[in-house]
Amino acid sequence: MHMADALLSPAVGGAMWAATAVTVAVSSRHLQRRMEDQAVPLMGVLGAFVFAAQMINFTIPGTGSSGHLGGGLLLAVLLGPQAAFVTLASVLTVQALFFADGGLVALGANIFNLGVFPCFVAYPLVYEPLAGPRPSRGRIGVASVAAAVLGLQLGALAVVVQTVLSGVSELPFGSFALLMQPIHLAIGLVEGLVTAAVVAFVGRARPEVLARGAAGAQGLRRRVVALGVVAALVGGGLSWFASSQPDGLEWSIAGVTGSEELHGPTGGVHGALARLQEKTAVLPDYGFRPAGEGAEGAEAWPAVDPGTSVAGILGGGLTLVLAGGAGLLLRRRAGKA
Repeated sequence: MHMADALLSPAVGGAMWAATAVTVAVSSRHLQRRMEDQAVPLMGVLGAFVFAAQMINFTIPGTGSSGHLGGGLLLAVLLGPQAAFVTLASVLTVQALFFADGGLVALGANIFNLGVFPCFVAYPLVYEPLAGPRPSRGRIGVASVAAAVLGLQLGALAVVVQTVLSGVSELPFGSFALLMQPIHLAIGLVEGLVTAAVVAFVGRARPEVLARGAAGAQGLRRRVVALGVVAALVGGGLSWFASSQPDGLEWSIAGVTGSEELHGPTGGVHGALARLQEKTAVLPDYGFRPAGEGAEGAEAWPAVDPGTSVAGILGGGLTLVLAGGAGLLLRRRAGKA
């Protein structure tokens, strides 16, 4: 559900940047007052894990589409909504700047759509009441699926509304929404099941993480190392098994226009930010830049590609540094407050 710049006008994109900046500021202020010591390394490694997990698109059977983990709900359960939002913002910023995944005009909208709805709406209003204070595996499953579906439905609807308000593309509200909502319902069901499995595993192995309480330096180190290893394995190897089908947003656009990609303005704000992204994207589309134009054979699966592995490991590392660094800075400010 990463929006490209071609869907947004500078006015709508700028408004979403402002809304996202305010949310980051409010979240940061909250964390400065209540930041826990163990949250800092967990923000880093969980951010790296979500980055890697988002590289693995799963096929939605019978649709010709695919989806990937959003990660906002999972982060909210394990970190709390404010730390989750800051962490997810770090993930999406790394993706946009270094891998050209989502546009820079649309970065504020992407963070808002993938972060605000799961972290500040679905988690407190759906997940927490359904899971309860002592969640069983069954309650975690029901809560995760319900919250993931709600978060993605709201996010998908926001994409449609922002696109139509922009007026840059010719995507009509009705037909675009009729494709976006059902496909993201299916994606939300899968995300809910994956979230439930990860949360149940973490809760069974380390129940104190779900309570977000202190766990001791040795236990924390083991969790951080284990999560870091998993993130490296997922990004460096399992990412080869990602589906080659278009994601839910691309599939919906193709269903309306016949093409998975739209071409936006090439001048003004769009052009300037596109040129900036070309300079910062060291591994665009999570791979090495092509050496030249040539005929390409049929896509193989799994797509064994060293460029993908490098992108997964590098991106996870950059996210770990950015999210963990943000957490460390907020923790230090909390100590001075």
